Amino acid sequence: MVKPLKPNLSVNIGKLELKNPVMVASGTFGYAEEFKNFIDLKKLGAIVTKTITIKPRRGNLPPRTCETASGMLNSIGLENPGIDNFIKEKIPFLKKLAIPVIVSIAAEETPDEFLILVKQLDKLSEVSAIELNISCPNLQKDKLISQDAKDTYELVSVVRKLTQKCLITKLSPNVALISDIALAAQKAGSDAVALINTLSGMSIDVNKRIPKLGSLVGGLSGPAIRPVAIRMVWEVYNKIRIPIIGMGGIIDTESALEFFIAGSTAISVGTANFINPRVSTEIISGLKKYMTENKIQELSNIIGRLKECRA
Repeated sequence: MVKPLKPNLSVNIGKLELKNPVMVASGTFGYAEEFKNFIDLKKLGAIVTKTITIKPRRGNLPPRTCETASGMLNSIGLENPGIDNFIKEKIPFLKKLAIPVIVSIAAEETPDEFLILVKQLDKLSEVSAIELNISCPNLQKDKLISQDAKDTYELVSVVRKLTQKCLITKLSPNVALISDIALAAQKAGSDAVALINTLSGMSIDVNKRIPKLGSLVGGLSGPAIRPVAIRMVWEVYNKIRIPIIGMGGIIDTESALEFFIAGSTAISVGTANFINPRVSTEIISGLKKYMTENKIQELSNIIGRLKECRA
């Protein structure tokens, strides 16, 4: 009797071992506790927390979100309780889940703030990995660290010396060549890159002739940006050797598979969580079904297996 195929969805991101490649994107899932009544959190491959800064932040002026064609604009402004309150109030619940916790961090003023945050998080066994959010478009800065290869290299290099935890660098799509930035992060010691963050955008109320966001511009996410995200994942996959965590408009199994085929080792679900809180676990089930139906035992046999069209 032939044994039924049992797909292996486990992946490694540096030292980080995930039972499956599906995680939730920073800023779209709070600190996980908000979703505890909607989803079995322990089924997720990992949880990426809302981005944390040194001091508490109130965020940007409202309105902070608005719908767009096949997407959403947001300008939350990294509202968060600050690192001390995060450790005191949020870590205890995350610890109970017994799944990898990736803490996203950002600096408000100077890059040195990243170093302070990393030193604090490095002491916590509950933290499995650190995501350097050097690409948030909603802090009203003229230039992001992730928009310059040299700046990216310098920051990641310094951070790398401060921790042995898995280090993930989150990149911005608002650049000319994202593969150059990804290569700089790799050379500096990042264990993985996450892409893409939101695209900078704007929407106007034509009757009032005012921006629909209080901060004028915000980050565009959702299915509208998926073709851009997939193209960038593919470009980066062909340039670097470290794993890619793909994100940007993933709403179901098929859209997740696009990212794997383009070169993502893992994926992160973002905006779709607002529409369907169970979407991440549905994608995990969908991946198992796809692999079983196509007689694929290892997820690695899908990653980066794009077949080019020939005339």
